[in-house]
Amino acid sequence: MKIHIRKGRFIDPKQGIDAVQDIFIAKGKIIAIGVAPNEFQPNRVIDAKSLIVCPGLVDLSVRLREPGLEYKATLESEMEAAVAGGVTSFACPPDTDPPLDEPGLVEMLKHRAKNLNQAHVYPIGALTQGLRGERLTEMAELNDAGCVVFGQPDGLLPNLRVLMQAMRYASTFGFSVWLRPQEISLTNDGVAHDGEVATRLGLPTVPVCAETIAISNIILLAKETGVRVHLCRISSAEGLTMVRAAKQQGLPITCDVTINHLHLSDMDIGFFDSNCHLMPPLRGLSDRNALRNGLLDGTIDAICSDHAPVDEDAKLLPFGQSEIGATGVELLLPLTLKWGNELRLPLLKVLAKITSDPSRILGIDAGDLSVGSAADICIFDPDYYWKVTASAILSQGKNTPFMGMELPGSVKYTLVNGHIVYER
Repeated sequence: MKIHIRKGRFIDPKQGIDAVQDIFIAKGKIIAIGVAPNEFQPNRVIDAKSLIVCPGLVDLSVRLREPGLEYKATLESEMEAAVAGGVTSFACPPDTDPPLDEPGLVEMLKHRAKNLNQAHVYPIGALTQGLRGERLTEMAELNDAGCVVFGQPDGLLPNLRVLMQAMRYASTFGFSVWLRPQEISLTNDGVAHDGEVATRLGLPTVPVCAETIAISNIILLAKETGVRVHLCRISSAEGLTMVRAAKQQGLPITCDVTINHLHLSDMDIGFFDSNCHLMPPLRGLSDRNALRNGLLDGTIDAICSDHAPVDEDAKLLPFGQSEIGATGVELLLPLTLKWGNELRLPLLKVLAKITSDPSRILGIDAGDLSVGSAADICIFDPDYYWKVTASAILSQGKNTPFMGMELPGSVKYTLVNGHIVYER
């Protein structure tokens, strides 16, 4: 299909472009910007006047719940939710059932996702077999099957020797290691930040030092092995200070923050709102403010949704017994715009955190709209406010702390490889 996107506000953070431009698409790629090629006859014209035309969003953490956890969500429902949120590429954590530790599982997931012909799925390979932290996976074989990076999503490995071996192995092949910095032995059954709110509610806690001790160990092992490390879901001001210092030393370390931690604190738990049962836990207001500023100064490289659809019954349990997680892939754009609006930032800088910057971290060719690149495009109305309701969310999981809130940014069209996969 040949498509002409007309008179949209064209924003490409990677190229530093913010201007009203026409875009011309053919054979799945952008063939011209500004002036139509000779004899170009479009099959479809999209009037993007007063709309933003930007690269398709890149999300660093979207749980599809397949294989094995289809009662929480299906591949079809979450892929549909992703494109409805303008997300055209995303990383899928390995904590499925069974985990993504075998090439056959990865190939099956890639094949099923490709057949749906929607967003691009990039599986994160399990760092250890069964994610048990004991024996390394065959990373080279998993890479051949389609894994682009390798991670351990549920906290730091209990055995640091195994982690060092994994980092050395990954470094040898040039793979990046993704770790959520949390020292498991300090977490126990904790469900909330170690502060006044948890004390008042009588909830078991996860101290900040669980994050900082893990970050310290990761930094030391990264120095020893030379591996590229991505820290997933930074949550504290102290942890952010350590990451900033490591970057100043020139270490190849990146990090992200979730949309939940960007806007919420432990105060939002209120009277045991289980939608706020997240991991890492929502921390204090000073931590939240530090994270917002860390994004501003570039210490934090990207924003992710940390999308985790949960079965409704699992969220109706008491806070400490409820399942961890929140749906978010459809809220990535609106909540990122909300952060930008509150700090009065230019859209060029705001959108970089969910397009070009995460694509760089993931190491994929996405997040830009240069001539010749794949036509993965998000077209949205930045001034349209919509209310977050269960019926407005396409994900099978309706669990979000932002339920009932009005947010800016409504996706009108999503294109993947030049095909319109979502239209509103």
